[in-house]
Parts: sequence; C-alpha cells; structure tokens
Amino acid sequence: MKIKKIVLHILQMRLKAPFSTSYGDIHDRELLIVEVKDDDGAAGFGEGVAFSIPWYTEETVKTTVHMIEDFLIPILSKTSFHHPRELVESFRFIRRNYMAKAALEGAVWDLYAKQQNIPLSQALGGMKKEVEAGVSIGIQPTIKDLISLIEQYQEEGYKRVKIKIKPGWDIEVVKEIRKHFPNLDLMADANSAYTLKDINHLKQLDEFQLMMIEQPLAHDDIVDHSKLQKELETPICLDESICSLEDARKAVELRSCKIMNIKIGRVGGLTEAKKIHDFCKEQNVPVWCGGMLESGIGRAHNISLATLEQFTLPGDISSSSKYWEEDIIEPEISVYNGKIALPDSPGIGFHVSREKLKKYTVETKVFTL
Repeated sequence: MKIKKIVLHILQMRLKAPFSTSYGDIHDRELLIVEVKDDDGAAGFGEGVAFSIPWYTEETVKTTVHMIEDFLIPILSKTSFHHPRELVESFRFIRRNYMAKAALEGAVWDLYAKQQNIPLSQALGGMKKEVEAGVSIGIQPTIKDLISLIEQYQEEGYKRVKIKIKPGWDIEVVKEIRKHFPNLDLMADANSAYTLKDINHLKQLDEFQLMMIEQPLAHDDIVDHSKLQKELETPICLDESICSLEDARKAVELRSCKIMNIKIGRVGGLTEAKKIHDFCKEQNVPVWCGGMLESGIGRAHNISLATLEQFTLPGDISSSSKYWEEDIIEPEISVYNGKIALPDSPGIGFHVSREKLKKYTVETKVFTL
C-alpha cells in the first residue's frame, strides 16, 4: 500500500443533549477525522476518539494530532507495507498513545478494504449481516427522567440499556429501574467511581440481575477487580483497564472480569482489537463493542468490528440521531428493531459527506508523503 496524502480534519460538533458520567458533563464533542489517500485518489477514513480533556485516558484531541503529525506520519512515510495490520509493528516503539495510532490505522484499514473492493467487516473476518444495538444513557437530572428515556429507547427497539452510576446515584436508581422494567437487559457503568472500600455497597447490586457492572474500580487496575469479582455475583466488565492483548490475558488469568468491552481507540486500532477478540473467543469470554460518542465514521468502524463472532452482546452502537442533529455520513446509521444492518459497499460502507465534513471542521492539516 502506498499513501500519498493524509488530511487531519478537526471538527466541533454539538451533542443533541449533554452526556453526563462520573467524569463530568459533555456538551460539545471535539473530533479528529483522519483521511488517507492513495495514488488513484481513493480515500479511507478513521476517527480519533480522544476527548478535549484527558478524563477517560491521558490522550486528548491535541495530543492525538501532535502524535500523528510529528511521529506517526513520518513513520508511515518511511514504511513499506502491504496490509494495515503491519502498522502495529511500525508504531510499536511509540509508547501508548493508542487513540492516535487507532485513528491513523483505521483510515488505512478503510482504504485497504476499498482497494480490495470489499466491506471492512469482511476484511476483518466478520460474518454477520447485522449487529444488535445497545444504548448508553448518561446520568440524568432525576430518576423520573431516566425512566422516561429508557421507555423511549425500548420503544425504538434497543436490545440493551446501559446506565451510568456513581456514589449517590446507584442502588436506588437501579432499584427503581427494576420496578419499571423487571426483564430489561440492564448494565451499569461506573467509570472507575468506586474503590475496594465499597465492596459491601456494590454487593447490593447483585439482587437486580444486571448483565454486568462496567469498570467499577480504578481505570488502570486489574488486581483489585479480581478481588472484587470474587465478592460479587454480578459479572464485572473491564473497559479502561484493557489497552492491549497482554492486559486482556492478565485479566483473564487473574479472573478480574467475566466480560470485556473492546473499544478500537482504547486498544490502539482494529488490529489489536481483533487480537483481543480472538483471545476472548479462545477463553470463552463474551465481548461487546463500546462507544466513545463518535461521529458516523467511528461508529461505522465499530459496526464492522462487531460483526466478529465473539461479539455476542449488544454494543454501544446507537443510531446517528441519538447524538447528532445531523451526522457527517450518508446514509446516517439507523436502528431497526434493535439491530443495525451492515451496508455492502466497500470499506466502512457509508459515504462521507464533504459538505457536512466542511461544515463542522474548525481546522485542517494536510500532509503530502
């Protein structure tokens, strides 16, 4: 593969409604779209999923741009490769900065699939023609507001609901949800809001038959989660703690979780995500695809990844209209009867609207290789 040009599009998009977690509230989403072009002018697109503030990981949009511009593009310009998975080795000496690597690698994967004239899902080895859609709901002003939103999403057909919890917004909230929705597939995401001192408190969640509790302890912890999982009947799902195949191996070996959330950006790209998926399949650990408030480009990558066999649980892959008044892809991603059908066009399968991309772009950087 030969890359001739790389364009970094920095976007600013307003969410339809603020998204609240234990980290804080998000009103506007700064996004990085990476575009790579070959000799024939074909373009592949990837998305950087870092936030403007380093509250999920240490990366931000600015650090992602810095890493791509000053380190990853120079490496790519000097690298001869035939397949996107070869980039992992080329980028390996750069420590962490997983979201920067994933953004550039994702664009190359999209271009590769287009050059092969196959959908990205097929290039990854996926077999499904549709994926089940779950929905993630941020912390709401009142429990009544939360119940109302869940009712709305159930009517729209979502197969699974994830709520955000934190100390003071947890047990009573889940209890009330169960009163209204006794059979709902429900999970709770703590975003590292608790410690081992909260074991007895968290054990109260066991009576509510949650699918899982996601990342209850520290963002970089594997050991303490093992101690907590021994005390809980509710399965623990690890998110922030899993940044590589090695992290996944250690978590399984220590029995730190029973489920894993795989996010492309968090683990450094589609290649590493597939390796973690394959390992979890061998170990019989269910996985699902998490979301990062992406535009349609990042969401399309998630859909392609979720076609792999071990993604047995609905992911945070909602319709475009859940977050945006308008998306930058055409057609926008839609959920029907709780599922998203895969397009059969080459690459990510969705057309990137140049008009809408330009509308939300606040800065552009162009690099000729």
